[in-house]
Amino acid sequence: MRKILIFLIVLFQASFAQDRTFTVTSDALGERKIRVHLPEDYDETNRRYPVIYLHDAQNLFDAKASFAGEWRVDETLDSLDAKVIVVGIEHGNDKRLMELTPYPNPEHGGGGGKPYVDFIVNELMPRIDRDFRTRRGRRHTAIGGSSLGALMSWYAVLEHPRIFGKALLFSPSLWYSDDIYLLTQKQKRIRARTYLLVGDSESKGMVPDAQRLVNMLQPRMRAGDLKFTIVPGGKHNEKLWAASFAKAYLWLFEN
Repeated sequence: MRKILIFLIVLFQASFAQDRTFTVTSDALGERKIRVHLPEDYDETNRRYPVIYLHDAQNLFDAKASFAGEWRVDETLDSLDAKVIVVGIEHGNDKRLMELTPYPNPEHGGGGGKPYVDFIVNELMPRIDRDFRTRRGRRHTAIGGSSLGALMSWYAVLEHPRIFGKALLFSPSLWYSDDIYLLTQKQKRIRARTYLLVGDSESKGMVPDAQRLVNMLQPRMRAGDLKFTIVPGGKHNEKLWAASFAKAYLWLFEN
């Protein structure tokens, strides 16, 4: 019985070490749930780890919490023995469109993304750095997401180049506003290591929109800092993003 009890305690501690959930109360956003996934050896070492901030946390770790499947971020990183902390930020449900669009769309509205990014930079990141052993600095800090989350991530990189040094962009909704291209064009130099992925079976404009962004980035980025992938048959869904996450992580952090 004693051995079983010790085993259960160790199992609980290992599980707790990898996944922690808490709620942040923000002046801009109200209450927001944050899900943190830690490396498997987090409680066994004193080392510090780089951090990936990802949007739409409901879809990252748990299929039951998601709308249409999960990315399997935790299982993927554990299988790679990845030495990275993932901070998943839950979307605001009916506020998601407003929060994850930096500019309004004439038909769909939105455009309230700046307070959301300010929340990440000014409220969430200081808490993560305080409560977890993070490696600080832009070289060790990534932001990413899919669809509107990818659009918002790119905006965050351009607005905070000294904060985010890596970008993970899956199927970005670049169609939402041309202003994101205008903001990109204003940059003389972009130093963020960027992984951009789209499927050729998404919306009609997905590949051309991504190629338009790539054409802007190539003269503004160092050779080797941009990875552009078009997935044959890839559709706009969690299946595509889950299948692509390992390669994106390895390229951003391990190369």
